[in-house]
Amino acid sequence: MKRIWPYLVPGVLLTAIGLIWTLQGFGVLGGSVMSGSPVWATIGPIVLLVGLGLIGVAIVIARRRRGAK
Repeated sequence: MKRIWPYLVPGVLLTAIGLIWTLQGFGVLGGSVMSGSPVWATIGPIVLLVGLGLIGVAIVIARRRRGAK
C-alpha cells in the first residue's frame, strides 16, 4: 500500500517554486536578481512540470488505492 504524501508534498512545493521562478524569469514578478532573466524563464517551467508530474503520480496512486478496495 503506497502513500501519496511522498509525491504530493514535494509536487506542490515544486509547482509553487516553479511558478514563482517562471514569473520572475519573464519579469512579471519584480524586485529580484532573477527578474527578467532568461535562465529562470527556462528553469521555472521545467521545475513546474516536474512538480505537476509528481502531483499526477499521487493522484494515480490514490485512484488505484480506491479502486482496489
